[in-house]
Amino acid sequence: MNIAVCIKRVPLSPGRWTLTADGTAIDTSGSAMGWTLSPHEECAVEAAVQLAEGGGTVTAISLGTPESAEQIRDVMAVGVDRGLLLETDGAEWDPQATAGAILDAIRNDDTAFDMVILGTESADTGDYQVGVRIAHALGWPIVTNVKGLSVSDGVARCERVAGSEREVYEVALPAVISVKDGLNIPRYPSVPGRIKARKKPIDTSTPAHPGQRLEKKSLALPPQEVGTAEVIGSGPDAAPKVVEILKEIGVLT
Repeated sequence: MNIAVCIKRVPLSPGRWTLTADGTAIDTSGSAMGWTLSPHEECAVEAAVQLAEGGGTVTAISLGTPESAEQIRDVMAVGVDRGLLLETDGAEWDPQATAGAILDAIRNDDTAFDMVILGTESADTGDYQVGVRIAHALGWPIVTNVKGLSVSDGVARCERVAGSEREVYEVALPAVISVKDGLNIPRYPSVPGRIKARKKPIDTSTPAHPGQRLEKKSLALPPQEVGTAEVIGSGPDAAPKVVEILKEIGVLT
């Protein structure tokens, strides 16, 4: 089975995120800002590698700046065979343009893919559109929000969470599957895996930007809760105040 898995380089911040001055993007200029894959995409990679272990190949496709090769090497270290970097200059690509570039890469590749796996939504923009657009253009079936996946005799069995129950869909391959965090437990790259990843091929192309058909107006950060601390004393002198507070909150009577 030959599988294409779509990944995206997204910001990783150990603290609070900040926005650019115009409020249209995440400010990644800070020295503490790192980069990673979204949890959904980590599970997509793990699913692809597991399915290909029975025979097949996994190709990682990423639309992004040259630095996105770092994330391609990361997934190669856990079993992905080769990478396709669709190199951009960092300009914004809306979901329609992103799906179009990935679609062209799939169609132009020498590999006949049996499945395309990707995260249900990216961690930064959460557009939830790329997988659906790719499937529609290819004329393949798609199952989204997948939390359980297996393949047998050319049929993918997909499970989706529906309340306390699970919906089960069976689709014939080729198909597009978008998965959610929790589908599996992604493996960590080993030292030998990282060494092997350095030797695996990454093919690079530069897709033409088709122009924006969707316009991002602005981003907004969620409200931040601000906590305060009050020093009520130190040592034995603080004990009466502690008792008073415990009585106020109903712990003591």
